[in-house]
Amino acid sequence: MARTLCQLSLDIRRPLAVLLTRRGLVQEIIVGTDLTLSPTTLAKFRAGVRSLRGLRLIRTQLHDQPLSQEALTDLAYLRLDLIGVLSVTSDGNPGNLYLAHLLPPSETGQLFKVLKAVPLHHCTIAFDEFIEELEADLQAARGHHTVGGGKESAILVSASPQGKAEQEDRLVELAELATSADVTVIDRMAQRTPDGHQRYLLGSGKLKEVLIQTLHKGADMVIFDQTLTPAQSRAISEMTDIKVIDRTQLILDIFARRAHSREGKVQVELAQLRYMLPRLSGKGTHLSRLGGGIGTRGPGETKLETDRRRIHDRITHLERELAHFARHQDQRRARRGRHGLPVISLVGYTNAGKSTLLNVLTKSQVSAQNRVFETLDTTSRRLRCPEDREVIVTDTVGFIRDLPKELVGAFRTTLEELREADLLLHVVDASAADIDIQITAVTDILQELHLDTIPRLLVFNKCDRLPAHQVEPLCRRYRAIGISALNPATLRPLLAQLEAHVRSLTAETPAWPDFHPDRDLVALASRR
Repeated sequence: MARTLCQLSLDIRRPLAVLLTRRGLVQEIIVGTDLTLSPTTLAKFRAGVRSLRGLRLIRTQLHDQPLSQEALTDLAYLRLDLIGVLSVTSDGNPGNLYLAHLLPPSETGQLFKVLKAVPLHHCTIAFDEFIEELEADLQAARGHHTVGGGKESAILVSASPQGKAEQEDRLVELAELATSADVTVIDRMAQRTPDGHQRYLLGSGKLKEVLIQTLHKGADMVIFDQTLTPAQSRAISEMTDIKVIDRTQLILDIFARRAHSREGKVQVELAQLRYMLPRLSGKGTHLSRLGGGIGTRGPGETKLETDRRRIHDRITHLERELAHFARHQDQRRARRGRHGLPVISLVGYTNAGKSTLLNVLTKSQVSAQNRVFETLDTTSRRLRCPEDREVIVTDTVGFIRDLPKELVGAFRTTLEELREADLLLHVVDASAADIDIQITAVTDILQELHLDTIPRLLVFNKCDRLPAHQVEPLCRRYRAIGISALNPATLRPLLAQLEAHVRSLTAETPAWPDFHPDRDLVALASRR
């Protein structure tokens, strides 16, 4: 077969390649140097982080030259068993054979090994034994790189026109999101790209490099900081077997894990379906052999159309459920209004400490772990003030920069709770490195929801994490109140401000007695 391949290559003056299975059967014949495997081959021969693809490629070349960097990249990217280049002599006979194979992960970071060139008839490699040993070495090496506890692992990627420093800040936040989803971060990569959409978001060469590193380091997936368009998701999925998700999918997964109430679960499922629908529809008409119109519906429709219709039906059903929840919320708010109870709502960036503050103020035990998006379901508690006057304190889902529009839409009924607030406590993590960005992100979302007209009080939480001499200038700069929700003694200025604000809101009712910080802070501390 080698002689025939060389002769044909000489006749057409172009390289020819054969893709062989481990049984020696020809899977594909490729003309030229562009190595692109068909969807059928990719589906049948899948490569994992702990295995090879089960295919080897031998390509002819009209000049006697070693393996190119492009060929070695294809070897690593496609995880081929072996790649070889066979030179063609001037009379159409096989010449020298150049071979290379992958190496197990090691401290040297070397991806592959290039074997010494030999004439084809001098090649003595026992292929079956060679591959068996190589697979065993790969499995053994992966054992040392396996993440414990059954967790998935990922490489994080940022590709945008932003500068390196801003991309690194975003990757830090993405790492926090990944950790919150029980994903172990193995590596981070950033690339500055031109503004505007590219087919793969990254350049094709850079994407191959990312995928190679993902496979070589044993990661289970790639997570992009940017939201992939349906076209980009489709193009990337056609290139690789590796799971590739974006920031929106990661956040949706976290929400799916944390939603406990029926309302929260409905909102998360609705957001997931709205995200999925254009990506399902975007798979293209090549999957559909039937057009639209009369005679193509019902039993004759394709699976793609059936899936799309079911998603539409499910979205309609979930939207009806949310409308039902919204009516109940209106009734609850009406009852609150009849009792004349002021409402204070906690808003802020995710993991700013809103739930912790709610617990301290209202003697509650709402889950308040140190991780992003710990709170999804709206929680309302009563805060008893002097002379047994009461205020409703409401905690809801935290915000984040570039909050996916699917989530904003699905959680609109939950966020409607904020519309009835008499005062918004904007809680900020004072120890965050990007305070301005977090404050702006929350402000932008409030404006988008038309909630920016409600009075707001800026509260810097976690001030105990800052040097003492930095707290007062920071609060003065932003006109904020500095507290530590873990230390009730620091809440004195906040409670005084709350009393003043609520007193102004309830001017028509008898004023609250003067607030006694010492007495009431002692009572507050005793609640804990």
